[in-house]
Amino acid sequence: MQQTDITRHRVEFADSRRLGTIEDDSIDLVVTSPPYPMIEMWDELFASLNCEIGESLHHCDGPHAFELMNRELDKTWIELARVVKEHGFVCINIGDATRKIGAHFQLYSNHSRITTKCTELGFQPLPIALWKKSTNAPNKFMGSGMLPAGAYITLEHEYLLVFRKGGKREFKLPADKRRRNRSAIFWEERNKWFSDSWDLKGVRQAMKHDNMRNRNAAYPFELPYRLINMYSVKGDTIFDPFLGTGTSTFAAIASERNSIGIEYDKNFLEIIMDGLHALGESANCRITQRLEDHIAFCKNYQANKGPLKYKNECFGFPVMTRQETMLDMKHIAKIVSGDPANIIVEYAPLTCVFPSSIDFSCEQRVQHADHEQISLQI
Repeated sequence: MQQTDITRHRVEFADSRRLGTIEDDSIDLVVTSPPYPMIEMWDELFASLNCEIGESLHHCDGPHAFELMNRELDKTWIELARVVKEHGFVCINIGDATRKIGAHFQLYSNHSRITTKCTELGFQPLPIALWKKSTNAPNKFMGSGMLPAGAYITLEHEYLLVFRKGGKREFKLPADKRRRNRSAIFWEERNKWFSDSWDLKGVRQAMKHDNMRNRNAAYPFELPYRLINMYSVKGDTIFDPFLGTGTSTFAAIASERNSIGIEYDKNFLEIIMDGLHALGESANCRITQRLEDHIAFCKNYQANKGPLKYKNECFGFPVMTRQETMLDMKHIAKIVSGDPANIIVEYAPLTCVFPSSIDFSCEQRVQHADHEQISLQI
């Protein structure tokens, strides 16, 4: 898809272990967070997929249950090897589990098990990030507290695994190069986003259905939003085989990418559709905030170090590097979401009025000006 004024999105309720509706080599980027093996809230789901899992837990055979749960996830990873394009990326948010089964307490390393399988399937593992999740728990320690040697380190992070299928993606056609340039991120964002430690607040969304209150483990919007902007370009197709509340779809929409989401539980339909109806305002606020943050960066940089020498052609403000000169963002103008299998999103360009204190001259030093703000409108 070359035009980015419109994107298309599809939500299906199906089993991601069998992706029969998705063509070979059709996905540019996978961003997902599967059910976590050996986290108790997912026991019932995994046992419904393989009765031997429930039997293993009942007989206190934790290692066997762990392996069987991951074998169910393996079926989805195998499908990803088929549907992801050559040079495409797969980003998986996963947490390890600590659990006492019978008399034994131990760690179940989901991230290493998934890495082993994906590497076996031919995906190349790339540097990962750790998502440090905020917690309000008054007591973080586990085990014997202050007395050695039965105390245990508390897990306060999850993993963002990154894989690539094949070698480096190339952009040879002029239209593809233009899409890539339009999809650039700000220099200061790159420094933050490509760090190996992310400090993002988790989300707890109220469930309307009693049978779903313990089933929601949604990651925050910012997590897939960053990954999508880091590992894809406008007009690409993003896929989440474990869609849940729809966060990956929402992040793809905000990023001017197309998307496909697969969810096993049909009870999530109402939550996803409610989220779509509320998305426009929140997503546009995030886009506006990125521009406001960049203006603040420019003002601070030029007040302390001097003018930036490059100019963004879409908004007219200065940028740090030549690669940012074609960077563009649009607001969501309209979401047509009557049919979850055919969601159409329209976009509108933004105009940016930057503060007069931001100058492109390399001869004079620009002074910091307080109370000046960016003005954005559709």
